[in-house]
Amino acid sequence: MATLPQLLEEDIRLLDDVLREFLRHSDALTALLIDKGGFLITHQGDSRQFDLTTIGALASGAFLANQTIASLVNEESFDSVYQQGETVSMFVTNVDEQTLLVVIFRAQIGVGVVKYFANSARQQMAAQLQAAQERDPEAGLDLSILNLADTSSVFKRKG
Repeated sequence: MATLPQLLEEDIRLLDDVLREFLRHSDALTALLIDKGGFLITHQGDSRQFDLTTIGALASGAFLANQTIASLVNEESFDSVYQQGETVSMFVTNVDEQTLLVVIFRAQIGVGVVKYFANSARQQMAAQLQAAQERDPEAGLDLSILNLADTSSVFKRKG
């Protein structure tokens, strides 16, 4: 299984910059970068009114279910999932092999605007994640197998 590259503080700062710029252009409420297991990597925007941890997990599940539907209709994959509500809508799109961009936006904003600006954000985030992967190809994490009760395998004291 592909792993998430080891991300340094500088990587997160650059990813956050991309998300902030995306929110500024799209006028969306919140943008999350999650891994395909549903774990939140970083986010920008209004996080007070949403349970981002749960949204990340469920958005990942919805996206992966969408991929299964794609195969059932002989499509290689569907690139995104759009869920339209009366007041708030959500758009989930593939960033790279390991990550997804989740966007929460007011329903009055057209999904076309969100998709348009998400394309550039996806490309920029994918490039940063690729740079992180190339920096240390063996240092990745598979968050789906992480034992949250025992993080000693992740956090170690420097020798």
